[in-house]
Amino acid sequence: MNRATNRGVLLVVSGAGRYNDILDTFTRHIAEIGYDGVNFGLVANELGVSKGTIVHHFGSKDRILAALHESYMTRRLAELDYILAELDDPVEQVAAALHAFLLYHEVDRAATVAFQREVVRLAGQESMAKGADLRQTYFTRFRDVIQSGIDSGQFREVDPTVDALLLFGSAQWAWTWFHPDGERPIEAICSAFVDLALGSLLINRRRLPQLSDAQGKAARTVRAAIAAVAEDAASTVA
Repeated sequence: MNRATNRGVLLVVSGAGRYNDILDTFTRHIAEIGYDGVNFGLVANELGVSKGTIVHHFGSKDRILAALHESYMTRRLAELDYILAELDDPVEQVAAALHAFLLYHEVDRAATVAFQREVVRLAGQESMAKGADLRQTYFTRFRDVIQSGIDSGQFREVDPTVDALLLFGSAQWAWTWFHPDGERPIEAICSAFVDLALGSLLINRRRLPQLSDAQGKAARTVRAAIAAVAEDAASTVA
């Protein structure tokens, strides 16, 4: 993983001071009550630090939100790069990305909910520019994989930009209805999403059961990517 893509990520991987604790606590509270409900006092009291410590690391509340966006998308991009390197077939690549979109709602839940519920917050501010660039990079790579599937004759002739936006939009709202302790496990949700999305793209649906299988190659690659990125981050901190 890139060690110094931006100041926020550098501090996260280096473990400087209370940075990680502050960001993690801020993220959890955003996931639970939203950005407007979180303040420095709430986070400082929980961690037993002064508000000045938070200001020292972040400067302002919007910068903490920016760091959340940046660190979240840095992880997701690293995982997508892993997936694209491990899988050669654009159909499998899209299937894996779709599994990932929903799996994050369980394996990285607080950050995913916080990110998705506040993704457009302060969007026009300079502090959010890095996060916006990372999101655009991720989107472009995913859209290009759809285009590769079209070019190889495996996907129908669709507008890859529109389809990519629709798929992101579908996953974006899962935080409002999916709960890890609900009656449907995340594996079932992932499989249904892949089946629905790829079913609309594939010209030949013969491979659909394998692609949507929560134990199949695409899904296994996603879990391997998540584990590899987490291990890389842990080794960098160590």
